[in-house]
Amino acid sequence: LVRGMYEQGKVVGSICHAGWVLASAGIVRGMRVTGSMGIRDDLVNAGATWVDEPAFREGNVVWGRVVADIPAYCRELVATLSSP
Repeated sequence: LVRGMYEQGKVVGSICHAGWVLASAGIVRGMRVTGSMGIRDDLVNAGATWVDEPAFREGNVVWGRVVADIPAYCRELVATLSSP
C-alpha cells in the first residue's frame, strides 16, 4: 500500500517509528530521513541518510522526528499537501 502510494507520487507521511513501514516498503534507499532515534540504525541499514531535523520534505515523503516535533511536521505536511 505505502509503496504503491509512493510510486504514484502521492504524499506519504512518516513521523517517529513510522519510518519502519517505509523501510519495509523498500523506499528509503538514497533518501534523507528522520524519525525516532530508536529506528535510526534500521533506516541507515536500509540505505537512507539520517538527518537530525524536526521535519522536512524529501520528494513526496514528509518526515517528522518525534512527538515533540508534531507542530513542525504538521506545518510541513500541510505545505506539501497545499502545493501543486
